[in-house]
Amino acid sequence: MSYERGMAALNLEMPDHVPRTEYSAHQHWDLVQTVTGIQVSADSSPEVKSQASSAFVKAWDYDFMWSTTIGAWVFGDMRTKMGHAVYAAGGVDFSEDISSPFNSPEEVLAFDPLEMLPRYSDEEIMGFYRNRYESECEIWPDCVNMAGVYVTMVSGLIDLFGWELLLTAAGMDPPGFGEVANRYSAWIQQFFDVLAEFESPVVMVHDDIVWSSGAVFHPDWYREYVFPNIKREVAPLVEAGKIILYTADGNYTEFIDDLADCGVGGFVMEPTTDMQYVADKYGKTHSFVGNADTRILLSGTREQIRAEVQRCMDIGKDYPGFFMAVGNHIPPNTPVENALYYNEVYRELGRR
Repeated sequence: MSYERGMAALNLEMPDHVPRTEYSAHQHWDLVQTVTGIQVSADSSPEVKSQASSAFVKAWDYDFMWSTTIGAWVFGDMRTKMGHAVYAAGGVDFSEDISSPFNSPEEVLAFDPLEMLPRYSDEEIMGFYRNRYESECEIWPDCVNMAGVYVTMVSGLIDLFGWELLLTAAGMDPPGFGEVANRYSAWIQQFFDVLAEFESPVVMVHDDIVWSSGAVFHPDWYREYVFPNIKREVAPLVEAGKIILYTADGNYTEFIDDLADCGVGGFVMEPTTDMQYVADKYGKTHSFVGNADTRILLSGTREQIRAEVQRCMDIGKDYPGFFMAVGNHIPPNTPVENALYYNEVYRELGRR
C-alpha cells in the first residue's frame, strides 16, 4: 500500500519500489480523464473534480500528498496582491488584482506583525489544521497526508510586501529588514507551536528563500536572520518527533547544510537544486524528493524523458528515503502522452 511505502521511506526504511509524489498532475484534467475514464474538465463541478482527482492519485499510486495548511490568508487584508498569470487548466487562476497596504519601503521597515496581523487562539489554529487534514485524508486515504506552513519566513515576507517593496527595503537597510524578519518569525511561531501538538506525524515547511539562480539576499543575511528563526520555529516540531519536510522553489543548494542544521528531515527540490549533493551527504540520514525537469515532459522526446527519469533514479534509487517527483509540477499544458510515458518509465525503473 502507498501509505505504508511512503512512511517506510520517510522513516528511512528501504521500500521495494521507489515511492513517488507529484504536485498538480491530479488537476491536469485531460490527463486525469485519460487515466481514470471519468469525464472531467475545468468546468466540472467540485464534486466531480474531487472524485476524479482521488481516482487519479490512486491510479498513479502516490505515496504522499504535498500539502500545507497555513498560507497568506492568515494575514487577513494585510498582504500585497501581485496578480497571477495563467497556470491552471482553463485559466481559472488568472488575476489582475494588484494592490498593497504598504506605500513605501519605510512603512515596510516599520512594520510590526505582532501589532498589525491577526492573533489566533490555539483552538482556532488547531481547527485550521484538523479541517484541512481530515478532508485530505478522506480524499486521498491511501497516501501519507500532512499539515504544514507555507509562509514560514521569506515566503511570508513576499506575500506581505510584494517583491518591489521587499527588495527596496532590504537593499536600503539590510539590518532593519532583518529586524522585520525577526518580528515576523515571532508572529508566525504560533502556528508552529500548535502544529507540534497536531496529530499529523509528517509536516511540510515551505519557504521560497531563493530564485532559480540562487540566493536573493547575501548569504550572511540568511544566516543571521532566516535560518536562526527557522530553527526556533521548528524546534517544537523536532521535540515532538515530527518528520519535517522542507520545500523551496529555485536553487537552494548552498543552504542545504543550514536547513539540515535547523532540524529538517527531508528536502523537496526542483531540478535547479543539486540533488546529487543531497544524496551524497544526506542520503542515509534524510529523505529527499525530486527532481525531474518538467520542461522535458513539456517538450522532450521519449528518449529524453526516459533519460531524465534515469538520471533521478541513478542519484536516488540506492537511498531509502528517495521519492520520485517532477519538479516543479506537471502543468495542464504538458502533453498527455508525455505524462503517460513518464509514469510508465517511473514504474519500470523504480523497481528495486
